[in-house]
Amino acid sequence: MRILVIEDHADILANISEYFTLKGCGVTGALDGVTGLHLAMTGNFDAIILDVMLPGMDGNRVCHKLRSVSRQNTPILMLTARDELEDRLTGFSVGADDYIIKPFALSELFARVETVSRRSTGVRKNVLQVHDLTFDLDSLEVKRAGKLLKLNPTTLVLLELLMRKSPAIVKRREFELALWGQETHDSDSLRTGIYMLRRTIDKTFDVPLLHTVHSMGYKLQGPSGGEVSIERH
Repeated sequence: MRILVIEDHADILANISEYFTLKGCGVTGALDGVTGLHLAMTGNFDAIILDVMLPGMDGNRVCHKLRSVSRQNTPILMLTARDELEDRLTGFSVGADDYIIKPFALSELFARVETVSRRSTGVRKNVLQVHDLTFDLDSLEVKRAGKLLKLNPTTLVLLELLMRKSPAIVKRREFELALWGQETHDSDSLRTGIYMLRRTIDKTFDVPLLHTVHSMGYKLQGPSGGEVSIERH
């Protein structure tokens, strides 16, 4: 699963991110409502964990804008420190799918996120995303910053492997097995494929995503900053 966590307490955000990452999720984090709203509207997530009390824009407003403006149906689980019925009803009225009261057990939070995510799987797309690069595995459409990119079958295989393992390093042998199985090919074939992929996804954009790790392989990774990490789902 790919999860967006919008939480202004850095320690809580870090704890959620660490736990969900250990569970095999890709986690993106935001410390304020405005940043969280932007990430939610431009990214592709299986679920959003949204704190109610946020700087810049509170969680209820973020949820309302996602539902009423961008028409998103991504499951939203809201966090609150206030155990009042009126607060919970407000959250549900703006489009929240579930509510959990602070303090909470990380295991319960994960179970609830899994539950709301399963409910929506019928309308979710099979899409990988790293930073502003998306790969729809059903249609084989690759976009960066909304721009449709053209990739050949070889570069599509390379990109899928890189995105699934992002931000981890993919070793040359892994690429070779994905492309040719046990058959042997000269190293120039792989270098050519990587060159073509880099030219397509990075050349006309300001932020490079495809990085060479000398003597090891390659990795796909977005810039660091407000996001805790960016991985596949």
